[in-house]
Formats: sequence, structure tokens, C-alpha cells
Amino acid sequence: MPAKVVLASHNQGKLRELRDILRGQIPGLNVDTDVVDATAVNAPDVVEDGVTFAENSFKKARAVSAATGLIAIADDSGLAVDVLGGAPGIFSARWAGNHGDDAANINLLLAQLSDIDDSHRRAKFCCAATMVTPDGTEAVEYGELPGRLLRQPAGKGGFGYDPILAPSELTEEYAGKSCAEIPAEVKNSMSHRARAFTALIPHLRQALES
Repeated sequence: MPAKVVLASHNQGKLRELRDILRGQIPGLNVDTDVVDATAVNAPDVVEDGVTFAENSFKKARAVSAATGLIAIADDSGLAVDVLGGAPGIFSARWAGNHGDDAANINLLLAQLSDIDDSHRRAKFCCAATMVTPDGTEAVEYGELPGRLLRQPAGKGGFGYDPILAPSELTEEYAGKSCAEIPAEVKNSMSHRARAFTALIPHLRQALES
């Protein structure tokens, strides 16, 4: 059976998260076969030159939907640090210069914040999730995960800046742990992407039923 929904990303971590978030949420949708990434359908790369998360997300979803004739879902997300005025923001994935070099991005950010006291290391993950259908229907939803930045990476899970953000909403069992240290099911229940994609589910359900 051909895919019904394509995630406008080549990031396998994001695909796993999306499948986990959508699992069991839409009757008749088998997330393991019906939801694929851009690589699986040979969708084109898209230059993310927008000035907001929503602009970049819509640009990806529109291009991939047009290229594949499928419902496309995209997100643009990043880390916003209070003392940096919201940076890295839309430049999160290429903060150190090369797109997607997680270790370099983390090392540079930690170096820039090395003299910042723990009380002023507030930050949040931000996400704009979009859906575009072949008939031109569009939707956008947002999600945030507030927390504070650790001084050293911790944990092997997740991707991006997960090893250095400790969410502020964790239960006592996981308090102070980074997003890379907590179980995936805990992270996916509260992450910025989970919140944005969960809010997008009614739009996706309606698009698949129409």
C-alpha cells in the first residue's frame, strides 16, 4: 500500500517521533507503512530560508506535497535561549556552521554560555508543525518545551540539543535529567514536537477522511 502521509524531512529521529505520536490516534492509519519520510518518496530537499519556524515548516510541506501528491507534514523547530534573545532559534541546526552537526552546535552553545549562572540558563524548545494537502488545505500548530540548559551533555537518546536541555515539567523521578536521558515515551508525551504534532492530528484526520 502506498504511503498516505509524508514527513518533509530526511531525519530518522523525527520520523520515529512522529510515528510514535500518531500511533493509534487515527483509525486505519498504519504509521509504520503509511507514514514515511522524504527519503522514501524521493522528495526534494528544500532550502529553509524563512525567518520564522512557521515559514520554514510551510515551505517544506508545500514543496513535498507538490512533488509527491501526498499529504505532507513538516516541522521547523529549534532551541530558544533566554539570555541570547531567543537564539539560536531558526539557526539551531546550523549554529556552528554546518547543518545538522549536533555535537558542534552543542559545544559552541555551551562555550558561549560558559559564564552564565545556572539561574539564568532558561531555554525552551519551540516547534511549528504544518500540514499541506494536494488540494491546498493548510494548517499550522505550535508547541514549546521549557527548561534549563545543563553545563555538559548528558544521555545518549534523542538528537539535536536534547542532551543539554532539562525540561522544567519533569516528575520527581526524572527531575534534572536531559531530554536525552529520559525514556522516549516520556519525552514524546511532552516535547515541543509532540505538542505541535498532537495539535495537528485533528487537521490530519480530517484530511485523510475527506
